[in-house]
Amino acid sequence: MPTRLKRPPFWRPLGLAIALLAFQGYLGYSAISGQFGIESREAIHNDIQVLKDKSSALQAEIDSFEHRNSLMNPRHLDPDIVTERARALLNMANADDILVMVDPNTGKPISGKFEESTDGELIKIIEDGSTL
Repeated sequence: MPTRLKRPPFWRPLGLAIALLAFQGYLGYSAISGQFGIESREAIHNDIQVLKDKSSALQAEIDSFEHRNSLMNPRHLDPDIVTERARALLNMANADDILVMVDPNTGKPISGKFEESTDGELIKIIEDGSTL
């Protein structure tokens, strides 16, 4: 009695090979253009540089505030800074100070000679916000 040998089906190894090739293709695609791939590396480095620049700018601002805070130390008060801050907060001026009036709309000094103007004209100029 002849026996017939059963051949294994060819589609199983072929399917396995196709599945493994597809997985390798996915890994290759992810390595090149994925979120953390070679193409995204430059964008990540640019983001890192931008964040370092922001960090250094913020650190400079922190150092500036720390310096200003150290100037207000009660043990080492600078009289010039104290009088400057007090005048600014109280909107006061000393008799020896030179005042420069500034137009609130433009931020530029108001030009003209105030010695020639009367007090009423100066008050009107200040209230109207206009220049001479």
